[in-house]
Amino acid sequence: MVTVEKTAILVSVARLRRKLRSSEAAFLVLAAVAGLAAGLFTVAQQVLAHGIQRLFYGVTINRLSALGSIHHPWKLLALPLGGAVMVLLVRWLHRRRAPIDVVEANALHGGRIPFSDNLVIAAQTVISNGAGASVGLEAAYAQMGGGFASILGQWFALRRNDLRTLVGAGAGAAIGAAFGAPLTGAFYAFEIVIGTYSPATVAPVIAASLVAVSTAQLLGVDPYLIATATGRGFTIDEYLAYAGLGLICAMFGICIMRLVTFAEQRVQSWKAAVPWRQIIGGFLLIPLALVSPQTLSAGHGALHLDLAMHPALGFLAVVLTLKVAASVISLSFGFRGGLFFASLFLGSLLGMLFAGLVNAADLGIELSLNDAALVAMAALSVSIVGGPMTLAILMLETTHDFALMGVVLTATLISGAITRELFGYSFSTWRLHTRGSAIRSPRDIGWMLDLTAQSVMRRDWVAISEATTIDALREQVPLGSTKKSVMTDADGHYRGIVTTAAAYRPDLNPLDSVASIVILADVTLTPATGMDEMLRKFDREAVDELAVVDSEGRVLGIVTEKYARRRYFERIELSQREIFGET
Repeated sequence: MVTVEKTAILVSVARLRRKLRSSEAAFLVLAAVAGLAAGLFTVAQQVLAHGIQRLFYGVTINRLSALGSIHHPWKLLALPLGGAVMVLLVRWLHRRRAPIDVVEANALHGGRIPFSDNLVIAAQTVISNGAGASVGLEAAYAQMGGGFASILGQWFALRRNDLRTLVGAGAGAAIGAAFGAPLTGAFYAFEIVIGTYSPATVAPVIAASLVAVSTAQLLGVDPYLIATATGRGFTIDEYLAYAGLGLICAMFGICIMRLVTFAEQRVQSWKAAVPWRQIIGGFLLIPLALVSPQTLSAGHGALHLDLAMHPALGFLAVVLTLKVAASVISLSFGFRGGLFFASLFLGSLLGMLFAGLVNAADLGIELSLNDAALVAMAALSVSIVGGPMTLAILMLETTHDFALMGVVLTATLISGAITRELFGYSFSTWRLHTRGSAIRSPRDIGWMLDLTAQSVMRRDWVAISEATTIDALREQVPLGSTKKSVMTDADGHYRGIVTTAAAYRPDLNPLDSVASIVILADVTLTPATGMDEMLRKFDREAVDELAVVDSEGRVLGIVTEKYARRRYFERIELSQREIFGET
């Protein structure tokens, strides 16, 4: 009886999986389930992180960075204590590979993320933010939302592109729930996790985001509201000023990303300090927090306070400097978290500082400090995080000011274009790049990992011994029978390629060894050589065939340029059809 029931369950599951793979409506339901889970995970992580802050600092939700001063400096020992917990967690996990985040998963692994990786990233981020390190929770929100969606999609055996869409929907839904902004969550999924817009992805992504936002609201959680602006028009001079602000934000964002990497490399070079770097980082953050508590956590409370109070320019400059230093220390010393909200806060400081300086310069233009803050928040975040439409929609959904949308788009497009031109990465892809990854965006390049030399090589080739004479080669390989032969030694080790036409040149001595006309003796492919490197070698060497050899130098096969390029373009075409839902 048990066996019959188990068989019936397996059959039902298989039918459900087939329906999800073929039915758009069923996939929408699955995306809604992922959105529901993303909303719940986002709320749970907020409660955990702010509970830790309340325990250590005695503050209410999102108000740690809004403290006027630290009345009991001993409370800042929470920073090195949080670092100590991070040290213990890192040591416990030291034999594991680096966890896969949602951007890397969608770009390289077809959306597959082990659920343990989600727990590791979420736990480290919650601990870091709860202890007061200058990092945000958005990375953990997106990770858990996208990670649960990945597990859900894998369980239902979704196709690769459907799984990537579901992961993006879950991650974007979590961000939408945090900000109470469903369109922001949807564009976060499109621009930062999936890497493209297409008719096939719009409905599930928006459905997940709407469900996540509704879930958070039903649980009574206040979203990360930013500011409310009054609608009005903008002059050409103001557009030009904000365009200049976008340029400044791009340069500032690039500097921050390079500074984090520089500091991280310096910290890693201090071998004795590496095992204890989170604790050291916690102690380094204490003096910054004593000067200004606005350096603590992601900066939600401080952002609201500064937009309402409009502090003096000197104060803004000091807090901006301290917040950059706190973020750099937090990330380079091993605290886990992202720069999403931190970049919004830094942008608000930079924008108000910019507006104050422009107004003080008496240039015949008067900029609103709040408008400049909102514009710079979006522009700096685009430089660091990416996603110009994501940030523009966020500003629209939080301010309901359509006039502001125009200048925000102007600044974000300029900031994004300058960052791509001069730098080429967002912060998440830049950090992966410094660790050896080829990722430049969330677009799917994982399929290229399957196109290796071993997968496209021919195993039928003509082999000749290096002791063969030219006359013997002519007898063994008649002109027109094959274009090239592979020369090997007595043990089968690769020694080069011999062109058949070259062996029939009339000026050659028939008694000479074929070694005298061999080419590409030092140019080979390994079985794991990727398609990108293969095509570069073909272009660089200007040849149409290359040998594949193993670690001992023995020939395994031959790759022809024509076949490699055909497989490459076929896979690109298939990928494009998958993106637009045509498969």
